[in-house]
Order: sequence, then C-alpha cells, then structure tokens
Amino acid sequence: MQENIAPTKANLMSAQSALDFSKKGYELLDKKRNVLIREVMALMDRAQEIQQKAQDIFKEAYEALQIANITLGISQVYEVAKSIPLTTDFKILTRSVMGVEIPEIKYEEQELDHYYSFYNTNTALDVALTKFHEVKYLLYELAEIEASVYKLATEIKRTQKRANALQNIQIPKYEDMVKNISEVLEEKEREDFFRLKVLKKKSDDR
Repeated sequence: MQENIAPTKANLMSAQSALDFSKKGYELLDKKRNVLIREVMALMDRAQEIQQKAQDIFKEAYEALQIANITLGISQVYEVAKSIPLTTDFKILTRSVMGVEIPEIKYEEQELDHYYSFYNTNTALDVALTKFHEVKYLLYELAEIEASVYKLATEIKRTQKRANALQNIQIPKYEDMVKNISEVLEEKEREDFFRLKVLKKKSDDR
C-alpha cells in the first residue's frame, strides 16, 4: 500500500473524500484560470487600440513641438514647459478579479489651461500642448492596463502551477489509494464470504 495506509473502510472514506476535494479544487482553479485569461485578453485588445491612438496623437504632438522649437527656439519652449504644473488629476483605486486586486485609475478629463502667456508663442506650441494634454489620459489607461496584465499574468502562472499539482500529483495519488484500498477490501470480503460458506457447509453436514 502507498504511504503504508491501512486498508480499512475508514481510510477508504478518507481517501475518497480527499479525492473529491482535490477534483473540486481543480475545477475551481481551472475556472479561475480561464476567467483570468479572458480578462487579460480583453485588456490586451483594449491596450492595442489605445496604443495605436496614442501613437497617432504623439506623432502630431511631436511634429507641432518640432515646429515650435524651430520657430520659437528651444529655450523659449523649455521655459513654457517649466510653467506647466505636475499632474494630480487622478486617483488610483483597485478592483477585484477572482480575488486578484488590480488597479483602476479614476480621472475626469479637464479642459486644457494655458499656463503661459500668448505673447511670444505661436499656434504650433498651442497644438503641441493640446495634443500632449490629450494623450495624457490615454497614458493613464495604458498604465492601468500594464499593471493589471502583470498582476493577472502572475496569478495565472500561480493558479496554473497549483492546478497542475492537483491534476498530475494529488488526484492520481488519491485515485490509486482508493483503487488499492477498494481492491484489498473486496478481496477480504470475498475471503470472508468463502470462509463463512465453508463453515456453513460444515455445520450443515453435521
């Protein structure tokens, strides 16, 4: 017998219970893994769409910035850039996906404030600033997606490892245990039945 488990009915019930528990555990882990994978795939599709949009806006922004640098001078553009305050118009919350806490960036799109005087500036600088302001919100979403995908992928890997352990180690172990104990108990019942039959025959012959 594996692990020197005595072939008793109590041990058979215990092994059967452990087998059922392991199978249910595997089913739950498999379901969790599939939900997490679907979530990651949805996020990846969304990321691809946002990345394309951000790429297009960045291209327009840098083209306008290049014109502003040429027409106004890099030092003038740099001075304008220094007048722009740090961004604080967002909050990082969390939401749960199958027990995995992933970030959720909350923000409200605000109208662009021009933090500089229109004196000694031009349209190209206005366009560049507008485009960079627009792409900022896309970067919030990309940051949320990137962090979420990383956390979900880590949990998928962990879940897969646990599911594999149940499927390839625990479940086969308890299946063998149930099979072996059942076979021994059935053999013992046959022997007891045969023994009783012999005793009954001897008793009838007297």
